[in-house]
Amino acid sequence: MTAPVSSLSPATRALTPVSKVLRLCLHALLLGLLALAAGRAVTDSAPRAGWVIAACAVLALVYAGGVRAPAVHSSPRAGALWLAGLCATWTGLLVVSPDGLWIAFPLYFLELHLLRLRWGITAVAVTACAAIGGFVAHSDAATPGAFLGPLLGGAVAVATVLGYQALYRESERRRELIEELITTRAELAAAERGAGILAERERLAREIHDTLAQGLSSIQLLLRAAERALPARAPALEHIARAREAAQENLAEARRFVRALTPPDLEHGSLAAALERLCAGVPGPRVRFSLSGTPRVLPTPYEVALLRIAQSALANVVRHARAGRAEITLTFMDASVTLDIVDDGDGFDPASVSPGSAGSGDGGFGLPAMRSRAETLGGLFTVESDPGQGTAVAVTLPLPLEHLEHLGHAERPDTVEAL
Repeated sequence: MTAPVSSLSPATRALTPVSKVLRLCLHALLLGLLALAAGRAVTDSAPRAGWVIAACAVLALVYAGGVRAPAVHSSPRAGALWLAGLCATWTGLLVVSPDGLWIAFPLYFLELHLLRLRWGITAVAVTACAAIGGFVAHSDAATPGAFLGPLLGGAVAVATVLGYQALYRESERRRELIEELITTRAELAAAERGAGILAERERLAREIHDTLAQGLSSIQLLLRAAERALPARAPALEHIARAREAAQENLAEARRFVRALTPPDLEHGSLAAALERLCAGVPGPRVRFSLSGTPRVLPTPYEVALLRIAQSALANVVRHARAGRAEITLTFMDASVTLDIVDDGDGFDPASVSPGSAGSGDGGFGLPAMRSRAETLGGLFTVESDPGQGTAVAVTLPLPLEHLEHLGHAERPDTVEAL
């Protein structure tokens, strides 16, 4: 049973909105008990029947006025004052009629909902004592029922309110969990869509690089070889030059396609810049990025592979390693590029890692996926770790021959620029 102004109490403010049916039941209970007390005074021809009827009427008016007053519903202080007036009027009824004892039960609920729990229980105890005292004063002999009735009624009221609060809190927790689940599902669906889009972009970039771009590069090399093999004034030289220009233009167009399909992390800067941003955004352990050697522009598939390996390795650090520090080092050498990811976490036995084990991360496919990326580009992927000794992941990718040739002949403007 709930008080009509339960939203006023700091202890029960979380219980709003209160059921309209329960509020009506409380109204009906209190007014019905007042009518019963007044009716008994009239039918029994009590000596103070007039005072009883007047006290019941005043109590009903005070109750109705508090229920209808906006201040009582908006101010805890006004609600407490209304409750004090209600109890004072009830005390007057208790003085002129023993039937005023019945009004104690709805008052219990009002006190528990209008006051903080500690003060509410104290008020219930005082009300019960007043009810017992009033009944004993009107009766010739004290009976066990005079004591047990108000005390049991107060205990039932306290247990009912506490149980309602517990059920409401549990309901709120479940509602929050459901909302969190719905939000998580939406975020997961968006992440899966984003991952699918990125995977398709990478696949298209890889296909364009491995087919069209490489084919156009080969065509240019063959046309250059044919151009050098022909005499200086051969008629075919002009056609070969035009064909080589067309191949160069189409190769540049293929490169633009590959750049457009590059992951967003690489769109606005170099691989080193993307790795530095990645380290800055990792939650949990402190991650430091360092660069060694002379940076150079890598083929797009190499940058994508190294970035994805770094992302996957750091995800494993955050999820499984419980590390305090981690470091990513990107090293440029003459014929290769190396990426090292080291952490001081729990570590594991690499020999015991199998699909589905926690050590590999991402459901058991983190390390195999990283290894596959490296080996697809002809690289070497290694993992060094021991339980309690941290983990070191290293990937070394050899630079493609065309890229090295381009670096060695940068002064020749018509040299094929490998992807």
